[in-house]
Amino acid sequence: MHIYDVSVPIGAHTPVYPGDPGIDIQPWKALANGDSANVSSLHFGAHTATHVDAPAHFINGGAGVANLPLDVLIGPARVVETPPEMKEIDHDFVSGLDLQSVTRLLFKTRNSSFWYESNETFRTDFTYLTHPAAELLIAKGIRLVGIDYLSIEKFKSERHETHLALLDNGIVILEGLNLSEVSGGDYELICLPLLVAAGAGDGAPARTVLRTLL
Repeated sequence: MHIYDVSVPIGAHTPVYPGDPGIDIQPWKALANGDSANVSSLHFGAHTATHVDAPAHFINGGAGVANLPLDVLIGPARVVETPPEMKEIDHDFVSGLDLQSVTRLLFKTRNSSFWYESNETFRTDFTYLTHPAAELLIAKGIRLVGIDYLSIEKFKSERHETHLALLDNGIVILEGLNLSEVSGGDYELICLPLLVAAGAGDGAPARTVLRTLL
């Protein structure tokens, strides 16, 4: 059995979605300053790095991240690799996938290479899932869908149709994965978002790993 950490580290150079809070991690107490312990102050948005979107992210009155079902966040998952030139995961691509008995689906795209760029610039040309493709995943019974950048939807989408379709049907969205070291195939997903009980409950960062099944 091998464990792949597919989480993106949270640090000063981690890209953030434009308009979201920036990342600021500072020492609050420090042994070097004579304090009794090291304590850090963390400031960043709920949708930083690897994170989960809850229905409350786009649906007024929708369920918050604290109410997401753990049985969806842990269990068998399939990683599907897209062609390196693909910039949108469309209905035709999804319709060609064998998703029989699959309930958790992670897309490995060209996006995973973005995490190794030398600066924190957000890439607006990321590969995304189209609304028709999302509707097809709903019809196929998918309960969790993940992608390897900070949004599953096209940058500056005006109506957020992909998010709304998935979240309105109770599908958990997992964004900001780094699948560079993972090949397409079947794994066990373990994704545990922070148990954020305050605020809108719209989402939370999540340490996420994949384990081989053998």
